[in-house]
Amino acid sequence: MAKIVVVYHSGYGHTQRVAQHVAEGAGADLLAIDADGNLPDGGWEQLADADGIVFGTPTYMGGPSWQFKKFADASSKAWFTRGWQDKVFAGFSNSASFSGDKSVTLGYLQTLASQHGGIWVSLGLLPANSKAATRQDVNNLGGSVGLLVQSPSDASVTEIPQGDLDTAKLFGKRVADIAAKLRG
Repeated sequence: MAKIVVVYHSGYGHTQRVAQHVAEGAGADLLAIDADGNLPDGGWEQLADADGIVFGTPTYMGGPSWQFKKFADASSKAWFTRGWQDKVFAGFSNSASFSGDKSVTLGYLQTLASQHGGIWVSLGLLPANSKAATRQDVNNLGGSVGLLVQSPSDASVTEIPQGDLDTAKLFGKRVADIAAKLRG
């Protein structure tokens, strides 16, 4: 079984809930980036020991949160030593709007993974894009590069659409399955 870590920042709890669902699907450990953009003690070692890393961040103002960016910048030591070379990577983002420029954030996460020499895992699910589709359907937002989640700005953490949470679990399972195949 591959060891997966979901490293994420959550400003209001919504992204944390999504991270929990991704982790459940992947059988992964959760690693929270705090409000100051730092990992807890042992966090860097946890990432170094992982076979796969899933990045998670809200999309704020067309990109990842500044806390996630601080973490990404701090990952330069792992970059310089090629410490994350050939690990499996994936990513997700959450915003209040259906689009909310999440694709820009996912592009940032994919680029970060590529800079580390990683292998990116896409969502791998067809979109639910028919007239009959609802927010309860898997991949209702039509992601492909990674997981897209929408949480209305006035919604509580418990009001994230079930379809997005179900998609998160399936995405986590996909990441873990691919990491296990590559691990051999």
